[in-house]
Amino acid sequence: MKLAILSRAPRSYSTQRLKMAALERGHNCKVLNTLRFAIDLSGDLPDLQFQGKPLSDYDAVIPRIGASISYYGTAVVRQFEQMDVYTPNTANGISNSRDKLRATQILSRHEIGIPATTFVRNQKDVKSAINRVGGAPVVIKLLEGTQGIGVILAPEMKVAEAIIETLQSTDQNVLIQQFISESRGKDIRALVVGDRVVGAMRRSAQGDEFRSNVHRGGLVEAIELPREYEKTAVRAAQIMGLKVAGVDMLESNDGPLVMEVNSSPGLEGIEKATGLDIAGSIIDYVANQVDFPELDVRQRLSVSTGYGVAELLVKEDSHLVGVSIGKSGLKEQDITILTLHRDTDVIPNPKDSLLLESHDRLLCFGRLESMRSMIPKRKKRRQKVKKLPDKLITEI
Repeated sequence: MKLAILSRAPRSYSTQRLKMAALERGHNCKVLNTLRFAIDLSGDLPDLQFQGKPLSDYDAVIPRIGASISYYGTAVVRQFEQMDVYTPNTANGISNSRDKLRATQILSRHEIGIPATTFVRNQKDVKSAINRVGGAPVVIKLLEGTQGIGVILAPEMKVAEAIIETLQSTDQNVLIQQFISESRGKDIRALVVGDRVVGAMRRSAQGDEFRSNVHRGGLVEAIELPREYEKTAVRAAQIMGLKVAGVDMLESNDGPLVMEVNSSPGLEGIEKATGLDIAGSIIDYVANQVDFPELDVRQRLSVSTGYGVAELLVKEDSHLVGVSIGKSGLKEQDITILTLHRDTDVIPNPKDSLLLESHDRLLCFGRLESMRSMIPKRKKRRQKVKKLPDKLITEI
């Protein structure tokens, strides 16, 4: 495999470890400065120039895109995608994860636990926003901060209002987030590669510091990740569209709460804490994908007229509950089940003998007209209706 690591810091620990792991496995690997690429759209096919010369062919790239060059870096990654060069983290996935508001919006849609969060722009709305997340103390975050920079704990309402007003006056967008007191200055970093967690550590803040980042002096220890936290980390990375990600979670009374999904996670802290070859796991995954790449099923299978991919729900009152897949009649309707989701379990290519249960979600390919009646209806937002005075009701 011919591999390029896109990085502006060739001497950094993470970049060096990835390069070393690739070379040890017999791959051809180079570190290329992301800012030295030129996107070339002048010919018949998308292309890239590097340092003013045509770029040679590569099988895969591993992006290490810093926050300061997000826009240009993701444009370069997107160009590699157009050239059919494999990347574990797509441009869209990197963009999604880099913007904390966008990431939180996406995760909240998929029933991933997150700290209560609000986003407002008018100073008059700040006080009510803080109250909605449980009141002070409250965490204030810049949308594109990294390594704990731009994360502030405001102990009181007045202090929070003053901080937000100051940041907004400099055209900074900030999130207002619930402070999870039971986490006690600790969080979990899970390193996800593909569909599994390859290493996990607990980070603990020191002294009066509430941020547990290693760059803030946080101490780290290897941990055996509980199953619930492992599933949450993998799902969060997959939802964001990342195959290599560092997922940061708080240990709350209600279970794991995802704080951030990092598309360029540092490897030094977690490798030294766990003693694991995390870089090697990443290289092995990328090499396997180059040999046997995953396909976007929805795009590839939806080109046939009248056929497509849909997620079907087995409702509580459905005649399918307790019936085996083989006797469900789905095949007779020209519907094939690709994957069955049951709670947090995923069953690929389920057998005909498997009995269907209420709330099973079936990822299917088949005739759209046959699947239409089984597609779950969109959830309607519940509106809070204030009781009107009797006099006003009479007038209406």
